[in-house]
Amino acid sequence: MPTYKAPLRDMMFVLDEVIGTSRVQSIPQFSEVNRDLIEAVFNESARFTETVLHPLNQSGDKEGCHWHDHAVTTPKGFKEAYKAFVDGGWPTLTGNAEYGGQGLPNVISMMTEEMICSSNLAFSLYPGLTRGSSIMLERHGSKELKDKYLPKLIQGTWAGTMCLTEPHCGTDLGLLRTKAELQSDGTYRISGTKIFISSGDHDLTDNIIHFVIARTPEAAPGIKGISLFLVPKFMVNEDDSLGERNPVFCASIEHKMGIKASSTCVMNFDGAVGYLVGDLYKGINNMFTMMNTERIGVGMQGLGIAEVAYQNALAYARDRLQGRSLTGPKYPDKPADPLMVHPDIRRMLLTMKSMNEGCRLLAAWVAETLDVMEHSSDPVQKQEAEDFVQLMTPIIKAFLTDVGTEGANLGLQVFGGHGYIHEWGMEQFARDARIAQIYEGTNGVQALDLIGRKLPAHAGRFLRRFFHPLDAYLTQHATNIDLADFIQPLAKVYGRLQHATVTIATKALGNADEAGAAATDYLRLFGLTALAYLWCRAVEVAQAKIGQGEDDFYEAKIHTARFFMTKVLPQSSALFSQIMAGAKPLMNFDDKHFG
Repeated sequence: MPTYKAPLRDMMFVLDEVIGTSRVQSIPQFSEVNRDLIEAVFNESARFTETVLHPLNQSGDKEGCHWHDHAVTTPKGFKEAYKAFVDGGWPTLTGNAEYGGQGLPNVISMMTEEMICSSNLAFSLYPGLTRGSSIMLERHGSKELKDKYLPKLIQGTWAGTMCLTEPHCGTDLGLLRTKAELQSDGTYRISGTKIFISSGDHDLTDNIIHFVIARTPEAAPGIKGISLFLVPKFMVNEDDSLGERNPVFCASIEHKMGIKASSTCVMNFDGAVGYLVGDLYKGINNMFTMMNTERIGVGMQGLGIAEVAYQNALAYARDRLQGRSLTGPKYPDKPADPLMVHPDIRRMLLTMKSMNEGCRLLAAWVAETLDVMEHSSDPVQKQEAEDFVQLMTPIIKAFLTDVGTEGANLGLQVFGGHGYIHEWGMEQFARDARIAQIYEGTNGVQALDLIGRKLPAHAGRFLRRFFHPLDAYLTQHATNIDLADFIQPLAKVYGRLQHATVTIATKALGNADEAGAAATDYLRLFGLTALAYLWCRAVEVAQAKIGQGEDDFYEAKIHTARFFMTKVLPQSSALFSQIMAGAKPLMNFDDKHFG
């Protein structure tokens, strides 16, 4: 039976000591967000996720969701857990106070989201999609729609979905066929089929609010003709009570590799009443407000799975007796030594630990900047923050979910044959993690977004929001002897990233395939560079704290950073070589030779 313990000490290290909350606290509405408040929220979140959500993870996977007569029932215990989730106020954490939210910053909610994903990834999708729905509606909906639907979405008493994919089109949304026909009363009738709709139907809430992209009859072909509509499962009366059922139904649920307690639905819209959200033909732009929120959330799913996989692999490696140390028995009084004595086991554990803790730093850096983007009153500061978030969103989504799958598989490997057996829970982590690399835009699509859209945007302005802080940091610490072992690897990988950026930009001008061929390797190189920078900052903090108490914690930080710099970061050399090899090895390979 797997276990989970929220990594509260590391989360506080990230927020209170490395990333800090000073920029966020400078925003008037967050001026009272201090260490005591953050610790109180984290402690209660840990209690809830460890004692309520995690015990349902394996049973929910085993039972899965049930579909009958167009309705979905979630596994035993999920409905009660969701009610407790709502009663505890967790859906309202970052919501606008005007509509019943608590108005707390993203730097807090990002960490609580990690805890939810670690404890029960399938459960996390229900409130996660609702949060994205409420953010999108608040930014683009009319006052009438916001007043009617936002309070209950933010409070979690109603759920939200995102309905994009159709049977014949996934990433290429310009091919969609769902129709929206204007009615005399200003509403629209929505007709079509959507597939792979997470939380499309369930029994956790009384109403589900679908956000659907569709095309009006006169609309231009392609994505330019797509509009966005709000389609409730049940109509809402003037007094906010629920009315008649809207003709939108779940035709079936998918039987999946993982996240089996999350309902993934085929949804039929049979002339369902819908309300336009935002302007006509701006549906893709409006929907991407939600999509980008979800992409960051999916990144936290990767980190959440990697963390719980690491915790269980570490516990097993300490307990399991297997073989003797290569340098002689370390526990001669026992029939064998624990797995921990073996170098390859330590390699896997330290890879997981260094990547997890580095990715937590990266997530917090982006979350802090997201708060500045959303709430700062300084237009220059706000624009710079938005540039950074735009740049880092595909990296958070793709890099962290790659780390999640890799971490889950490393954790399973530590268990050996027992990792392949259901009762230990490791194989579920591997299955659950895998979808995060696929939905909300596959990681290949994220890499293309980074290299094709974000890098050239505004003549490289987005990229400067990352490069400039690294330039300044390397200049500041160029002669810092205490940090030399960490600054030098950072300088090398940063140089490779700069060189790769210029090379790709130059080659792609003559052949777009050059960008496509380099995209995935480039995103990985970018992610590793970001972690190297953040590990340097973490070491800087840890070195200053040695001798002030908690020496074991801070020494572990320094040793983990050293492992990352010497055993993980060298991947950047191979990635750089792959990028520099260009598109020819891929595109000059004749199709007939694939046989």
